[in-house]
Amino acid sequence: MEKPYGLTMRGVVKNSKGEILVLRRHPKSKTNPHKWELPGGKIEKGEFFDEAFIREIKEETALDVKVGDFCEAVQDDYPHKRTVQLIMYAENIEGEVKISDEHDNWMWAAIDEIKSLDITSSLEKIIEKKNFEI
Repeated sequence: MEKPYGLTMRGVVKNSKGEILVLRRHPKSKTNPHKWELPGGKIEKGEFFDEAFIREIKEETALDVKVGDFCEAVQDDYPHKRTVQLIMYAENIEGEVKISDEHDNWMWAAIDEIKSLDITSSLEKIIEKKNFEI
């Protein structure tokens, strides 16, 4: 049986220092437990990707954002599914970070610090494709 595809939106959310917001997945997560990732999540059936981007960033971080430019796209293969992750830059960021229960920690980090973390394979791919410049 072929594995189904899912589409996920992720955001590069930067603070005024140019640091990137990363979240650590809950240790009981079905995929990538306790790994660091960019905020975001699945697109719901019938939802436009820009709406999903704004909704997911809000759900996971409590931040209000607007969709910026395209950053990258990567594919991940899991035992039960494949996902395409569309990564966009966030703009007009407002609010204070408060994470959902899908994650157990968060931080603002420079790219060199992110590279030293235990990150998801999709975030690794993004960093490789962008030549360490997200």
